[in-house]
Amino acid sequence: MSIFHSLVKKEALHIVRDTRTMVIIIIMPLVLLLLFGYAISTEVNDIRVVAVVDQQTEEIRDIIQRLKVNEYITFQGLATHEDTDRLLRSGTSDAVLLLRYDAGLVKTQILVDASNTNMARTAAAYIRSIIAGQSGHSPLITSTLYNPQLKSSYNFVPGILGMIFILICAIMSSVSIVREKETGTMNLLLVSPVRPRTIILGKLLPYFILSSIILALMLLMSYTVLGLPVSSSVVKVIGVSMLYIILSLSIGLLVSTIVATQLSALIVSAVMFMLPVIMLSGMIFPIDNMPVALQWISSVIPARWYIEAMRKLMVQQLGLGYIYREVIILSSMTVLFLTLAIIKFKSSTK
Repeated sequence: MSIFHSLVKKEALHIVRDTRTMVIIIIMPLVLLLLFGYAISTEVNDIRVVAVVDQQTEEIRDIIQRLKVNEYITFQGLATHEDTDRLLRSGTSDAVLLLRYDAGLVKTQILVDASNTNMARTAAAYIRSIIAGQSGHSPLITSTLYNPQLKSSYNFVPGILGMIFILICAIMSSVSIVREKETGTMNLLLVSPVRPRTIILGKLLPYFILSSIILALMLLMSYTVLGLPVSSSVVKVIGVSMLYIILSLSIGLLVSTIVATQLSALIVSAVMFMLPVIMLSGMIFPIDNMPVALQWISSVIPARWYIEAMRKLMVQQLGLGYIYREVIILSSMTVLFLTLAIIKFKSSTK
């Protein structure tokens, strides 16, 4: 067996024998995927609405019937003007629709509880779409592309993939290499005839293989359990994900050359990767809604470009021609971080 194979086997055995690490690496991605796919949802359902009317007309009855049959709204019945403030203050109702018949037209007013801004916007939009076509308005025709059911899992799956590989590749690989420094085994490897690049590849290859296995499991769950559309873009998804995995491993290697303890590696990785990925990558919050300064800062976060590419490939089912910018940026970052990591690793061994 060659020295390289021995190093790979040693690191693989160390990963397998560390039960806690294996549980975190294997179980955590699947749990996060299920949580964001099902438990954490941006969809707004069961909006509680009451109506206040001054007189019953055919147009008003039609609007109320539309409220009753809408699957996103729970119509609580009719109320009086005096009850409006009490229903909203007590949280009994989320919105009140005022309907008044005047001069042959139905005039409407929507009152919503805006303590939850997302719910308020959505409730107002739902009610406006319901009363469209009445009161002299022409009906609205809305078509939702790429995600007709408006499932929030379609938005979260690419973001979870971007965060998970930073966790596994960057954090775990950096901690693994720093652990060798703490125990003194790294010094023994460095004074041996083994070349530094062989040591690096031997340490990182098991994490690359493990990340590839996790990628396969997460894609399988995304396309089966969460119901993302399956197409020929799966091959492109795997290719771009492999590039992102190599980039994350390069970042982990660079961190390992900077810090001296496992605790430091965890802190640096959490501060530098976890928070920026969650807050500034577009995983949860749209980048276009951020201040210009934060948009520029988000440009240096690799997860931003990976998540954008995954959404185009997994959700929109677009071709490689639509993600050439993201691929070029990820490739450039990979070359940059890998070069810096190797130079820093070599300088630390002298």
